[in-house]
This record gives sequence, C-alpha cells and structure tokens, in this order.
Amino acid sequence: MSSIIPVDLLSFATNPSYLNTLVTTNASNPTVINLLAYDESFASVIGEDATARQLYDLDWQAFHEAGVYNKDANKLYVTGNWAGDLNNPINVTIIDLADNYSYTTTRYSALAEANGATSYFPPGTQTNGSTPSHILYCDEGDFINPAGLVSVDPVSGKSERILTNYLGRNFSSPNDVRQHPVTGDIWFTDADYGYFQHFRPAPTIPKQVYRFSPGTGEIAVVASDFTQCNGIEFSPDLKTLYVSDTGAAGFDRNLTRPATIYAFDISEDGKQLSGRRTFAYSDNGFPDGVHTDTEGNVWAGCGDGVHIWNPAGKFLGKIWIGVECNNLAFIPGALLVFSNAQLWIVEGLKAVGREVAKDFGVY
Repeated sequence: MSSIIPVDLLSFATNPSYLNTLVTTNASNPTVINLLAYDESFASVIGEDATARQLYDLDWQAFHEAGVYNKDANKLYVTGNWAGDLNNPINVTIIDLADNYSYTTTRYSALAEANGATSYFPPGTQTNGSTPSHILYCDEGDFINPAGLVSVDPVSGKSERILTNYLGRNFSSPNDVRQHPVTGDIWFTDADYGYFQHFRPAPTIPKQVYRFSPGTGEIAVVASDFTQCNGIEFSPDLKTLYVSDTGAAGFDRNLTRPATIYAFDISEDGKQLSGRRTFAYSDNGFPDGVHTDTEGNVWAGCGDGVHIWNPAGKFLGKIWIGVECNNLAFIPGALLVFSNAQLWIVEGLKAVGREVAKDFGVY
C-alpha cells in the first residue's frame, strides 16, 4: 500500500536527483506505486485516505489503452499493446469489476488493431438518463484492413466499421476518441504509431484532429500542426478540448520533440476550436491517455505514472509507478492505471472521472 508523499519543490529546484530520495527506481521490477504531492491541494483531489497497489504483473502487455466501462456488461474494456506480429492482432482485455478485477481477452471481427476508445451512443439511442450501449474504438488498421472507427456492442459482440476514410483519403493510425455528450459528434486524433510499429503503410495525410457526425457522415478537420496528436478529452463543462502531442515518441525517442498537452476553446455550437495554447508539459516521458475529473482537473498517463494538473495548468502531483503509463480509467471510488504488462489501482479516490459520471450514471 502507498500513502501520500509530499514533494519539496524548493529542494527539487536545485537538485535534479531529488526525486530519487523519495522513490527508488522501478523499471527493472515494477511493483511499487507511490502518491507524490507536488502541491498541497493534491490530497484534496485524490483523497486524504487514498491508497494504491498493483493488481497484475503479466508476461504480456494486456493493459495498454482505452479503459471504457459498459454498464450493461458491468465490465471495463482495455486494449492490449501491439505484439509485433500481424498474425497476433491486438487483444481487447475485459476486466470484470464484479469479480475482483478478474480478466479475459477477446477480439472483434471488424476490429483489426484497436487502440483508444470511448463509450458510445449510436445515432438515435441516447435518451435522458440512459447510459452508452456501445464502445467506439480507434482502429489503427493494418496492411489489409483500413484504419478508422469501429463500433462494438460488448454484450452481443457485434462490431461495425462506422468510418474508414477522410473523404477518400486514408487515415494513418487513429489513436484516441471521445463522443461529445450533447451533439453526439465523434472527436478523434490520427497519429503515425501503426507506421512506427511496422503494421501500417507510410502516412499520406497530416497528423490532425477530426470531428465526425455518425448520423450524417459529415467530417471535418478541427485542428492540425501536431508532430503526433494522441490523447483527447473534453473538460466537464464542454468548453475546452485537451489534445496531447506525443511527438517525443516515434521511430526513436527524442525528448526535444513535443511531450505536451494543448488546450483549445470549443465554440458554443460545439463544432469548432480556437485559442490553441500550451496547457502542460510532462517532465517524464510524454502525456498519452488524457482524462478529466468532474472538477476540471486533467489526468494523463506519462513516463513514470499518472500526472495531474488543475484546470489552470498547475501541476498537482503524480501517481508514480516508475514505468511508462499509457492510460488510466476512473471507476467509482477508484482509478485503474495501465502500464502495459502491469495493472495498478488507487482506492479511496475522492476525484470522480468525467466518464464515470456519464457512463456509470451514479453521480
């Protein structure tokens, strides 16, 4: 178990190795998780009595991206990591929240290489008080199957491609996705990671953020000029969109490239973006999966765990695991943290995820 450890920023300011006095290296044997407070408000966000522990340490990478709850199945759906073999596509790992976090794996017929995902109301299914019936996956595609968006009914297992191109042009590797809870539009990022991992052809389109209407088929580019756009998330008031640029990761790791979260203002009609600005920069690795809580704090999987900022961009603290965190998932009273082969949990969590409030329908 881990409790909150305060970080002395004045000591850190003149000693770049200061963090090593608080935590030990974890890379060769990732079993330790710590809660590090970089600001006194960290405890009020995460919870004064929060504790953390490891749930799994596997010999394969089952816990990589997504992390979407489906109320009808009462399970959480996580995508695995690319195993380096086109004959061994990416699995979907299903975590049973009612059975002590036990897990199984599956694949869906229309889904080639899954990455990020979001809970999804297909057109015409959203009503007052309802919760999403489907999960929408970013499908990175491969050399045969197109990249795009795939809708899955997790109860029946039926899967369906709902988008495979931008007006005739191929996507590169759609990475992460969110559905706007009011307009129903799908917002997603497209990066080059399938190409970097050698299961997609060379890119032929820029790295961009798209808005897609599943009811009409309308699609538009809403943001560009990224090295590699990756995580995407709305603020709880739907006035801000956060997009991470993980350009530091490519064929090589180059930390002079972006490891940055940008913020954009969303227009009143929920269709356009403006006011691009730097929201945060990760001190370790790069911000991958991005989420918000109901108070507007921003949580991101980074190079040594989960990093948390307040809505003004002030750094509050870390859920430190010492190895790369790709994504995370809020559940009632807890947070699941994904680091490929490892699954971690923070319990006694005070913060409520935006997705939890929507998907669980209990807040």
